[in-house]
This record gives sequence, structure tokens and C-alpha cells, in this order.
Amino acid sequence: MGRILWLIIVVLFAFWLLGLIFKIGGGLIHLVLVVAGIIFIIQLLTGRR
Repeated sequence: MGRILWLIIVVLFAFWLLGLIFKIGGGLIHLVLVVAGIIFIIQLLTGRR
């Protein structure tokens, strides 16, 4: 499960970079960052202890 979450984070970050480079999806960029942040927090909370 952890690998899937990290994969999603990497994909979302790549889309964010593409949005910055090509100046597309202004609101979408912020949505992607919020989703990536939520996934990262979930990973930290449910990760190995």
C-alpha cells in the first residue's frame, strides 16, 4: 500500500511540474498539491512505527 501512495505522490508532482512549465490548469495545480499533501500525511500517520 505504501508503494502505491508514493507512486501517486510522484505522479501528482509530475503533473504539477507540467502545469507550471506549460502554464495550464491553474486551479488544477492547487488541487493536485492538496491531494499530494493529504496522501503524504496519511502515509506518515499509517506508516511503520
